[in-house]
Amino acid sequence: MLLQTTSNTLIDLSRKTDGSQDRAAFAKDVAEGLSQHPKKLSSRYFYDATGSRLFQEIMALPEYYLTRAEFSLIRQHRSAMAKAFAAGGFFHLVDLGAGDAMKTKLLLQELVSQEKPFDYVPMDISGAAMKELSKNLQQEHPDMHVQAVVAEYVTGLQWLEQHLTERKVVLFLGSNIGNFEREEGLEFVSQIRQHLHPGDLFLLGVDLSKDPDTILAAYNDASGITAAFNLNLLDRINRELGGNFDLDAFKHFALYDPQLGVMKSFLVSQRAQEVYLEATQTRYTFAAWEAVHTENSHKYTLQQAKEMGSTAGFELVTSYLDAEGHFADMLFKAV
Repeated sequence: MLLQTTSNTLIDLSRKTDGSQDRAAFAKDVAEGLSQHPKKLSSRYFYDATGSRLFQEIMALPEYYLTRAEFSLIRQHRSAMAKAFAAGGFFHLVDLGAGDAMKTKLLLQELVSQEKPFDYVPMDISGAAMKELSKNLQQEHPDMHVQAVVAEYVTGLQWLEQHLTERKVVLFLGSNIGNFEREEGLEFVSQIRQHLHPGDLFLLGVDLSKDPDTILAAYNDASGITAAFNLNLLDRINRELGGNFDLDAFKHFALYDPQLGVMKSFLVSQRAQEVYLEATQTRYTFAAWEAVHTENSHKYTLQQAKEMGSTAGFELVTSYLDAEGHFADMLFKAV
């Protein structure tokens, strides 16, 4: 589907369903995860309406440094970034997982101020987010050409290669690369490279290794918002899959392994219990203090991130860091 205003286009490549297929996939993933030893649940299901609202609260917490750190580094280095992006002339600024583009808007304003020749291609699985972003940018920058793409990453990257022939600058901001396992992260960066041409640029957001206490606090805040965010996954299973999880019988538990550079989150059963899922018509047994893994968040050193980019077919151009050295946006060039 293609919708167009004066300077905005919305390209919808998402898989249309009546919702039953999504529910079936959710049920299948939950059933498989709870049948494993040890048990696990996928973090991809954190973000229903309640989960998204809670995550907005998390980003505002004093302990959650990640969003503030990247925002501050972009604000500090945006002029240099804009010049580096535009050094080769016109380009498509492709924003993977754009969401509300809060941080990207700093770059857009800078590119407009410097009168650089570009168009903006935000990409996200949320059609509502892309419609809202397109509407906002139409008001804020009426002369900017925006092609918003509603798609999963792989589908969107394929469309990108087929339809955008000019030079590209791809953004993958936030700490999204950390949500992948190490091998999966390398595979994803390699996929991005496969859809680019030599000379195209890639800006990768990386949460850096730092004081373990700082990292742990960001995922285990004193006010309990992160715990509520994690427990909401069980509430969503209850609502959408007919589960009967007793949320009071589980607790959020987080730990950081500084050797592996990975932050891990769990839901721990505080007593022996049995949970029934109407969607699968199956009962799942939990031992007292049995843990269900819900999320990993990987942290990188600058050298580790550089090596990942190099292995994927990129050459590091430069790294932009915030003042405290907590976060980096690393600029790579496809070779």
